[in-house]
Amino acid sequence: MAVKNRVLLTLLVLLLLAAFGLPFLSYAPNRLLSGKSISLISLLHGPALWLLAPLLVLAVLSLLAPLRRNAFLTTLAASALLALIFWLSGHAAQQLAQEGSKLARTSWGSGCWLMLALSLLMAADAITRITSSHLWRMLGNLLVIVPALALLFGHQLDQLSLLKEYYNRQDVFDAALLQHLTILLATMVPALLIGVPLGVLCFRSSHLQTPIFSTLNIIQTVPSIALFGLLIAPLAGLAKAVPWLAEHGVSGIGMAPAIVALVLYALLPLVRSVVAGLQSVPASVIESASGMGLTRGQIFFRVQLPLALPLFLTGVRILAVQTVGMAVVAALIGAGGFGAIVFQGLLSSALDLVLLGVIPVIVMAVIVDSLFKFMVSILEVSRR
Repeated sequence: MAVKNRVLLTLLVLLLLAAFGLPFLSYAPNRLLSGKSISLISLLHGPALWLLAPLLVLAVLSLLAPLRRNAFLTTLAASALLALIFWLSGHAAQQLAQEGSKLARTSWGSGCWLMLALSLLMAADAITRITSSHLWRMLGNLLVIVPALALLFGHQLDQLSLLKEYYNRQDVFDAALLQHLTILLATMVPALLIGVPLGVLCFRSSHLQTPIFSTLNIIQTVPSIALFGLLIAPLAGLAKAVPWLAEHGVSGIGMAPAIVALVLYALLPLVRSVVAGLQSVPASVIESASGMGLTRGQIFFRVQLPLALPLFLTGVRILAVQTVGMAVVAALIGAGGFGAIVFQGLLSSALDLVLLGVIPVIVMAVIVDSLFKFMVSILEVSRR
C-alpha cells in the first residue's frame, strides 16, 4: 500500500526510534548524580501495553490520505499517546519512589522528551489539515493536551524529579513568574510609547528614516550581556546623583538596567513593523479619504492605523516573544525571573532545576505568540 501521509509517517518513524532507541526514564540516587537509563521496553507490561494502541492507529493513518476525517482521528490518537506517555512516566516514577530513598530522582529521558514533542507535532499537523482558522487551531491544540494536563494537576506525576523541584521551590517559582511578567510588561509599555512615534516619524520623514534605523541596527548588534554590562555604570551613577530614583529601585544592577536594555532591543522590530504597516496602506485609499474632506489626523487614526494594525501587531508579537526569552539572560544582573532558576540549576549541575526555569519561559512565549496571532487573524477576517 502506498504511503499517503508522508509527514505523519516521518514523525511516527522518528517517534519509534526515540521510543525504543533512547532511554525513556532516568533514575538517580539524588538530584546531583547521573542516573541509570530505563528503557521503554522494560516498562511495557500490564496496563502499559495500551501505549501501543495509539501507535498502531497512527501507523495505519499514515497509510491513508490526509483527509479531514483521518486528520481528526490522528489528533485523537496523538492526544491519547501524549496522555499515556504522561501516565506511564508518572506510574513508573511512583513505583521507583516506593523502592528507593526520598532523595532518589526519576527524570524523563531523552526518548520521553522526543516522544512528547513528536506527539504534539503530529497533533498540530493534523489540526492544520482540519481547519485554517487560527482560533480553532488554538482550541484544538489546547484540547489535545487536556488529558495530559488532567494527569499533571491530578498529581499523577508528583514523583518525577521536575515536579519535586517545583514543590520544593514553589514560592521561588511563583516569585519568578511574577518578576518575569513584570519585566515583560515594563518593557512593552515604554517600547510602545517610544517605538510607535519613532515609526510614524520614520514613515513621514525619509530623511530621518536612515539615521534612526542605523542607530537601532547598531543597538541590535550589541550582545545582550554586553549591553547589560554597559548600563551598570551609568545607572549606578544616576541613582547616586538622584536619590529619588534609587528609592524607586533604579540602580546599576537589578530590574532597571534589564528593562532599559530590553526596551532598546525591542525598538527595531517595533519601528520596522510600524513603518511596514503604514507603507502597506494603498495610496488610493488615502487619496479617497482626503477627497472626502478628512484631515491628516483623521486619515491617520481612521484609515491608516486600522489598515496597518495587523502588520503592527505582528511586530509587537515578535518583540513580546523576544522579550520573554531575553529576560532569562537579565537574571545575570539581578533582574530575577525564571533566569534566576535556570542559572541556579546550571551552577548546581541540576538539570531538572534548569528545566523548571526553561519550560515556563517556553510556555509563556507560546502563549504570547498565540494570543497575538489570534488578534491578527481576527483583524484580517474583519477586513474582508
